[in-house]
Amino acid sequence: MEEKNNKKTIWAWCMFDWANQSYNMVITSTIFPAYYVGITANTVYGKNTVSFFGHKFVNTVLQNYILAVSYLLIVLLLPILTSIADYRGAKKLYLQLFTWVGALACAGLFFLKEGGPIEFGMICFGLATIGYCGGFVFYNSYLPQIATLDKQNDVSAKGFIYGFAGSIVVQLVCLVGVLFHSSFGITEDMGARISFIIVFLWWIGFAIIPFKILPKGEPNAGSHKFNVITGGFKELGKVFGKIKNMPLVKRFLPAFFFYSVGVQTIMLVAAEFAAKELHMKDDDLITIILIIQVVAIIGAWLTSLASNKYGNTKALIVLVVFWTLTCLSVYYISNQNQFYVAAFAVGIVMGGVQSLSRSTYAKLLPENIPDTASYFSFYDATEKLSIVVGLAVFALVEDYTHEMRDSALALDCFFVVGLILLIALFAAEKKAKNESTTLHAEVV
Repeated sequence: MEEKNNKKTIWAWCMFDWANQSYNMVITSTIFPAYYVGITANTVYGKNTVSFFGHKFVNTVLQNYILAVSYLLIVLLLPILTSIADYRGAKKLYLQLFTWVGALACAGLFFLKEGGPIEFGMICFGLATIGYCGGFVFYNSYLPQIATLDKQNDVSAKGFIYGFAGSIVVQLVCLVGVLFHSSFGITEDMGARISFIIVFLWWIGFAIIPFKILPKGEPNAGSHKFNVITGGFKELGKVFGKIKNMPLVKRFLPAFFFYSVGVQTIMLVAAEFAAKELHMKDDDLITIILIIQVVAIIGAWLTSLASNKYGNTKALIVLVVFWTLTCLSVYYISNQNQFYVAAFAVGIVMGGVQSLSRSTYAKLLPENIPDTASYFSFYDATEKLSIVVGLAVFALVEDYTHEMRDSALALDCFFVVGLILLIALFAAEKKAKNESTTLHAEVV
């Protein structure tokens, strides 16, 4: 069993976030969305219209549908893979597999260009999403294995801080090629396409560190003689049965699902909204996303301090209230200055709500469980399913009303439900604590 709170192991774990957030920054938040909207703004099929295997779509609607399908595949696939990973002690192997899929798919985006067919490029876009999300599941499952309960808030926040910092550095590298393309004798489009290759090199290059240092994982097959598939399903069923008997975990996961619908979707579509609704230029858009990442580092650190002092659930309630108000304000945004204010607000709570959600779930799980990947498969499946629902709702509302603002308003409803469920969780925690105190006093 690997020693917990080992500084080298925790550093290696954080370096995985440093590596893979290059995808999140360049592909989902800045350069790719702006590049995609730009090359599909006027096609032979009409304004903002593309053809995908013979079917016409609004460009951003297709992008969100592909994201939704990718996340749905992850939801269906990963519970099986994570239970098999625990059964065989192979979660490090799956971490590597999904990382390679995601990184190579980013390199494949280089071949998506204006006037050409988009099918291969958009398939790579979906595979990059699957690789990123799949790797993150196994990455998350290491948290209770490498850190003791009292350190999990800080380690989780540290991982996100590394991720935000790494994404800023790789974004600045890519920014040179996009903004100063003429100095290198290339077009702006080529600068964007080269940035997709840079993401591939950054992602797989720095991921080698956790690949070498992180522990492989402990097999949990016991004395059973199941084959891999049967054993995976049996382990999954066992974990599901255990979760049903954990009252606080059962309350947390639905709350997490509803507020994640809003959190994850807003982060994925923010660049689309700015490029399409506010007609922001690429350099302005990239600048504001960079500011968000810097602010998110501060937000994750402050959230870690607040949660250690006031408790995780109470801190989450405050964050979700902030998210609810920010999402509502998106409906009224009409210029770039207003978008900057909203983006700054998102940055403050973005890193905090993600890191705190992960550490809260880890804290609610029993200590020293060997099958952490299977337990975290439920957490990650909940998050990915929330993204599927969020993107589908966002795309359907935009397709029906032709207004992204209406889609943002629809997302705010999910924040409200998540907030109500968090308050119920806080009440349940308080009741359980009071009952435990009373029982202890009676025993004494």
